[in-house]
Amino acid sequence: MAKLVSATYGDALFELALENDSIDNLYEEVKGVRQVFLENNELVKLLNHPKIDKDDKIQVMENVFKGRISDDLTGFLILTVKKDRYNDIVSILDYFVAKVKEYKKIGVVYVTTAVQLTQSKKDDVEKRLLETTSYTKFEMNYTVDAGLIGGMVIRIGDRVVDSSIKSKLDAMSRELLKIQLA
Repeated sequence: MAKLVSATYGDALFELALENDSIDNLYEEVKGVRQVFLENNELVKLLNHPKIDKDDKIQVMENVFKGRISDDLTGFLILTVKKDRYNDIVSILDYFVAKVKEYKKIGVVYVTTAVQLTQSKKDDVEKRLLETTSYTKFEMNYTVDAGLIGGMVIRIGDRVVDSSIKSKLDAMSRELLKIQLA
């Protein structure tokens, strides 16, 4: 249900941004508002508090955001409070950010390697990914996992390319277990 709410409201915000030709501005504002909610747990608690009147919650949203962000986004946040969807605000904003990245062909890549990569190797990985995908830009996220032994694991969305030595050894082990000696 939460994914349906995020998609419904996120799509509505995206359509609003398209109509007003303000995707870039709204994208930056949404990232900032999302950060406000993630960093201010008290605001989230206040919005979720059952004894605080909805009109008071709307007033808080106006006090916090009005004049600091666009009227469209302020109105959208107030609408989510009016519809009792304040619990889903962060997931709605996450959905919107992902939708904009998809629209602008920006991919989010998670690369895990056995050792730290040099900047030139990172540039090579990004260049190769740009050549082999339909994305025009990437947000690269690198992590190190010595358990991979060697190679790398690349994840873009739900696609995974695992060229690690660990996975190859695991595959060989499974194949060897299938062999029956007569």
